[in-house]
Order: sequence, then structure tokens, then C-alpha cells
Amino acid sequence: MKDILSELEDRRDNARLGGGQKRIDAQHSRGKLTARERVELLLDEGSFEEFDMFVSHRCTDFGMEKQRPAGDGVVTGWGTINGRMVYVFSQDFTVFGGSLSETHAQKICKIMDMAVQNGAPVIGINDSGGARIQEGVASLAGYAEVFQRNIMASGVVPQISVIMGPCAGGAVYSPAMTDFIFMVKDTSYMFVTGPDVVKTVTNEVVTAEELGGASTHTKKSSVADGAFENDVEALAEVRRLVDFLPLNNREKPPVRPFFDEPDRLETSLDTLIPDNPNTPYDMKELITKVADEGDFYEIQEDFAKNIITGFIRLEGQTVGVVANQPMILAGCLDIDSSRKAARFVRFCDCFEIPILTLVDVPGFLPGTSQEYGGVIKHGAKLLFAYGEATVPKVTVITRKAYGGAYDVMASKHLRGDFNYAWPTAEIAVMGAKGATEIIHRADLGDAEKIVQNTQDYEDRFANPFVAAERGFIDEVIMPQSTRRRVSRAFASLRNKHVKNPWKKHDNIPL
Repeated sequence: MKDILSELEDRRDNARLGGGQKRIDAQHSRGKLTARERVELLLDEGSFEEFDMFVSHRCTDFGMEKQRPAGDGVVTGWGTINGRMVYVFSQDFTVFGGSLSETHAQKICKIMDMAVQNGAPVIGINDSGGARIQEGVASLAGYAEVFQRNIMASGVVPQISVIMGPCAGGAVYSPAMTDFIFMVKDTSYMFVTGPDVVKTVTNEVVTAEELGGASTHTKKSSVADGAFENDVEALAEVRRLVDFLPLNNREKPPVRPFFDEPDRLETSLDTLIPDNPNTPYDMKELITKVADEGDFYEIQEDFAKNIITGFIRLEGQTVGVVANQPMILAGCLDIDSSRKAARFVRFCDCFEIPILTLVDVPGFLPGTSQEYGGVIKHGAKLLFAYGEATVPKVTVITRKAYGGAYDVMASKHLRGDFNYAWPTAEIAVMGAKGATEIIHRADLGDAEKIVQNTQDYEDRFANPFVAAERGFIDEVIMPQSTRRRVSRAFASLRNKHVKNPWKKHDNIPL
């Protein structure tokens, strides 16, 4: 009996070594943790339960039968994050460069199936050289099996991808279908075709970092949601994100203890809006002053900064925030901000996370590049996302809400539940100057009349009361009371139940 137990321990020790000490040292020398170290850091101490530790590949071509390391390049299993169950897979770069084989894919598929069956998030840690070339089409089939499970799990359980090394070729499409992607600066990259292929085909000379590094994907492409300095920080931030999310689409997000009065007044908000309507201010100040303990978890912070997306808590409950940022492009909506916000709104609606929308939007960004780029279709994505969402929706208009952008930003007409405005709000088809030049075109040569007409338009329309008279604004509120009013609004909506008409699925304007 002792011999058998001893053999088990030996086999386990051998499996934990992955590709051997030399390759582990090489991984550390690049500033990267090993697959198992990452899992241990991500999960609560001692909570990890591993699956398929002894699985090995079945390939016999190219002398592969002589190298059959246990685990086959990926560590899979489940554990807890702050006591809540998650499933995890972590690719092991020390074994065949983390390349995906048929059995490697089967291990990932097994835990994804269990995650959907048992209603828990999937966190994938990617660090792989791509498909295992020796296995040929079997490896490609493995990728497709994983993709299919990503699709089936979408909207059922949260899926989070952490890119902690190379992720290239077909491998990038699995993270692309997950809800959140995090990268590590300088050690991770994602691209469909690498620098060598790019050089051969297009004659462009580009480094892996420029082509698909963390900075590229967080600032230019919007593929990734966040980039962090190292493995440790990235995993800590994933833990923090999971704390905001429900385990699956049948559960509400977790409720955390809170130490902040729901009716707290913030008198500084009464002076947040500058006297000059063209002077910017930082919308993040309003978000942090409304949130419990000022805690705000921003998503896609470095992309399309003219709109802000992320999570806060109100009375301990998760709320998604979408807010125009007057500091960037005056808070205009454009192609990038519409896509960014639409995806975030749809995620919140998938997982029953209420949405708070803070509005200061002068309209859609004009210009040929926007029109040629399809701003009509992209703007419609955000409109569609808000209109189909059935979760509680509370909107606060702080300053400008002009034209079609007023409609798009969770207006009452898109089934907004509570639509509040500050006294500084201006809800109109367009700004006073532009409107006056159209209405009083005959007076364009008379400067005095133009000034008077502009003033008359502002007095009549540059306020929230015309919309309030029609019931499009439920209440004009004092800025200092925003936290209290928003908290009470969401509290009253906790039992909201709305169903859209039956359909197989909608056809969002992609």
C-alpha cells in the first residue's frame, strides 16, 4: 500500500514540474509565473481542485511518443475567489510551449462544460505558442471545440481571459468571444498573423509588441479591457472583477457589506458643472462620489475615453455605469465610444446588472471619417443595446443632452425606469446657437437680433423643464442628492420584471 501511495506522490511531483526545472527557470527569467503559480495566486489559498493532472497526448508522429509529459501543457480545475466558485484553466508554456493538442483542448472543454452545467465563471489564462503542429488537423479541431463552448457559455456564465504570454493565430478567437480580456504589459501579445508573416505579405516591419501588445489592444483596437504591469497585478485585478459579477445568468450579483450611508449628501456636486457651458469637467468625480466608498472598477479605461464604463456598488449591490466624459471630445459619441458602451450594456443585461447612465452629450462627432466608418450603424448598436435591455435603468442628465444622442443615452423613450436631470441640464434638439441660425435664418445679418434670439432659445429650451413638463424627465434633482436619489431608485427596482417578445435572437446592427 505504501508503495502505491508513494508512486502517486511521485507522479504528482512529476506532473507539477511541467516541462522541467530548466524551463520553469526560463519562464521566471522572462518575468512570468508558471501556470500553477498563476492558479495559486488567482484562487483562495488551498481551494484549487485539479482535474486531469495525468492526461497526456496521444500523438505518435515526428517522435512525439517519446515525450509524453503529464498534464499535456494545461492545468485545469476549479477553486474559489473570496469563497465563490470559479473554473480555471492555465496554459503551461514550459510544456511544448503551451501548444494546444487534441487532449489539451479536451481538458479545457471538460471544465467549460462543467462551468455551464454548475453555473460558475470560467477564467482562462492564456500562454501558448498556438496549435501543436505535429498533431495537424486534430489540433485545429481542438480549437473549434473550445470556440463552440465559448459561444454556448456566452451570456450563461461570465468568461474572463487573461493573456499572459503569446496568443496567436486561431487561438485569439477564444479570448475574443469572452466577456473580458486582460493583458500583461511587455510579456503578452495577441495577433492573428505574426510579424514575420506580416513582413512577407505586406512588407510592413513591425515588432510583436507594436502589432499585438497590451498597449495596442487597450488603446487602439479595443480587443483588451485592461493592461497591467505584471502577472501578480493582473491576477489581483481579476479577483477584484469577479467580486462584482454574478456566478451565472440565473443569479443576482453578490451583495457586499457597505460602510457608506445611502443618503449621503455631496455638496461639492452642486458646483461640479462650470458656469461656462463649454468648459469641461471630470465625470469620474461624479461616479466616485455616488459609489459606495468611492470604489469604481473601470473597464476599457484607455480606449474611447469620451465614454466611461465600469462597475460601482450602491448599498453593496453591483451597478454598471456608462457615462459621457466631457474632458475628451466634449463627451461626443463616436464610433469607438458607441461600440465600447454597447458591449458593456449588453454584458450587464446578460447578467442582470442594473445600469446607471450619466449623460452630458452634445451629440455625435461630425466628420467624413465617422460617416465613412459607419457611425450610423455603430451608433445604432448603443441605441439597440439600451432599448433591448430589461435590467433596471436609471439615468441622470447633468448638462447637455442634444439631438439623437439624448435618445441613445438611456432616455425615457428606451424604457428608462428613472430619468433624472440636474437643474443645469439642457435637453434640446441642438445647441442654442445652431438652432437660432436655422429658426431665424432671415436675421443672420443682424448681430443684435441673433444674440437676442439665442438668449430667447436658451431661456425656453436650455433647461430640463420642457422635458419634465412632458414626463420625459421624472424629476429635476439637486446635484448633492444624486447618490440618495439613485440608490433609492435602484432599491425600488429590485423586483423589476420585463420580458421582450419571444424571438430566437435579435439581429443587432453589427
